[in-house]
Amino acid sequence: MDNEFTQTAIEGPKQFIKDGVAFINRCAKPDRKEFMQITQAVSMGFFVMGVIGFVVKLIHIPINNILVYVDSSLHIVKCQLI
Repeated sequence: MDNEFTQTAIEGPKQFIKDGVAFINRCAKPDRKEFMQITQAVSMGFFVMGVIGFVVKLIHIPINNILVYVDSSLHIVKCQLI
């Protein structure tokens, strides 16, 4: 009984490793042209995401300053009333 459980427990990882090795053997390295295309696509993605982040930050800085100014002015009014 214990031997059957051990065999069953080992079979899953064993099959996973076998499938992984077969997958790696089927894969091919990209040639220089394909590698450059992938590199350019990833670089463009980083650039676009950076620009989007910069624009969002640029838009929210004045909004944040307005909210902080309003909050601090209300605090001053509350202090003067007390």
